[in-house]
Amino acid sequence: MNVGHDAAIYSAPARVLHWIIAAIVITMIPLGIAMSNAPSGPAQDFMFKLHLSLGTTLLPLVLLRIIWRLTHTPPPLPADIPTIQKLAASSTHFLLYLTLVIQPVLGWIGTSAYRAPITVFGLFDLPPIWPENRGLSDQLFLVHRNIGIIMAVLILAHIAGALFHQFVRRDNLLQRMWR
Repeated sequence: MNVGHDAAIYSAPARVLHWIIAAIVITMIPLGIAMSNAPSGPAQDFMFKLHLSLGTTLLPLVLLRIIWRLTHTPPPLPADIPTIQKLAASSTHFLLYLTLVIQPVLGWIGTSAYRAPITVFGLFDLPPIWPENRGLSDQLFLVHRNIGIIMAVLILAHIAGALFHQFVRRDNLLQRMWR
């Protein structure tokens, strides 16, 4: 099935938010791995500050994207897509949104409990939202890391689904988010 040029596409705000969020997350995952494995020093400090700044930026963008999605119905999937694939797509989207909200909140709580400052791009500091508790902070950062792994798997599933539609089904479903 080929989607013609008149096929429903995502709205411009949905597409812009999608690609900005994707760029931030695709930057943050390897950045998080690199900073966790880097030796202490200025390079690691820079990576931590960038990761925290990007995470701080991510949360309001994701919340805005969720509000947009709830108030603006996305274009329907083609009718001939099997129900199991529709369920897989909706489940993946839901879990991506869930992890995209949980991750920055966990990072904020964990950093607050550690009592490290959260300076956003050198412009302002976020207030701590949890009392100091280094033990809790360590546990939260372990959960944060594991959710990051889950998020990476979900992103790969999302990309694989888009590529499946583009190159196997050839239904041009990917174009709805490109145009």
